Amino acid sequence: MPEINLPDVLAEVTDAFMEYEKALVTNDVEVLDKLFWNSPHTLRYGAGENLYGYEEIAAFRAARPSSGLDRSLTRTVITTYGRDFATANTEFVRPGIAKIGRQSQTWMRTPEGWRVVAAHVSFMAA
Repeated sequence: MPEINLPDVLAEVTDAFMEYEKALVTNDVEVLDKLFWNSPHTLRYGAGENLYGYEEIAAFRAARPSSGLDRSLTRTVITTYGRDFATANTEFVRPGIAKIGRQSQTWMRTPEGWRVVAAHVSFMAA
């Protein structure tokens, strides 16, 4: 059984998650790309797109609009499993949008640092 939420590992993943969040709302595509695992095995299911592999994810990031990205996180749960695997789930709201956003990420420790290997974004009625 893996050790759950080792304090040092939880702090590392929380830092990576917050780096991702800052990059997301400021549209820092370079950091967003860095934080996704550069692999054909990486996937991201978005609110309106299914992206398979790092190349599709990077192309989506490069082409998406850079406005309307502000949001507030309302509930975030980060759980680490051992030293090399974690999940991050959060709910968010955007100004002027009457839906609750949900985001899930699976993180893996790589030689380059923590990277998202799978992500999913969806919305539900408020």
